[in-house]
This record gives sequence, structure tokens and C-alpha cells, in this order.
Amino acid sequence: MAMSAGTAEGEPMMDINTTPLIDVMLVLLIMFIITIPPQTHAVKLDLPVPNNNPPPLVLPTKNTISTDAAGSIFWNGQPLPAGDAGLVTLRQYIDLTKNLPDQPELHLLPDPQTRYDVIDNVLAVVKKSQVDKFGFEGNERYSDAF
Repeated sequence: MAMSAGTAEGEPMMDINTTPLIDVMLVLLIMFIITIPPQTHAVKLDLPVPNNNPPPLVLPTKNTISTDAAGSIFWNGQPLPAGDAGLVTLRQYIDLTKNLPDQPELHLLPDPQTRYDVIDNVLAVVKKSQVDKFGFEGNERYSDAF
């Protein structure tokens, strides 16, 4: 029921009556709210049963290849022969670890002062041996270079 003010009597109203539209909108909104099913979504998980046993003390095995500023290569802290003989020995050690039932991780820990060609040769040996678990260690030492 709209009322027009300030116009002559008998003139048609130029404004739209929005009251019925709002009423219909509210009825539809209430109908949609009622028809929406309650949220019963749940994720079913089989959680492990806690046990009071201490965790096993066996940690995953890892082998470390490291270098020093002079270009020497070390396997788990033990020096390898110099030159190509060291790379051959490194390949033999890597092949031995690949034959274990649970292949250990292989970490490379290069010295920042090691020549690039030494690291490149080590990486070439690792790539040719097709190691599954390989990573670099100690990269935070190089953060000041950038």
C-alpha cells in the first residue's frame, strides 16, 4: 500500500510497490532454510591405538659424502683415495648401500671452499648409480653468498 504525496489526484502512480516482492523473497528464504538438510558430514578415521611401548631406538641409516677445501672426498668421515680411484671407491660404496634391503639415505656435505669440478664429479657418480634417496646437507652455510 503505497502512498503518493505531492501529485494531483487521479494521476497514476509511477512508483513500484516493492512490499509484495519483499514478502515473496522472505517466504522463499524461509523455505530454502527449512529444506536444507542439517550438516551431518563426518570424516571416518581409524585412529591408531596408543601403546605404552617406547619407540624403537633404531634410526634410519644415512651415509654422508663430504669434501674438504683441498678437494678430498670422505665417505662417512673416512677419506677415499685421491683422484679417479676415490670416485671408483665411492661408486663401489654406493652400490653396496643400494643392495641393502632398506636403502639408506645419501647426503652430500660439500665444503664451501671445495672446487666445483670435485663436486661435479661426485654428483656424476651419484647420478650414474641411480640412488633413490639423495639430498644436500648444510645449505645454510651458503646463505651469505647470495
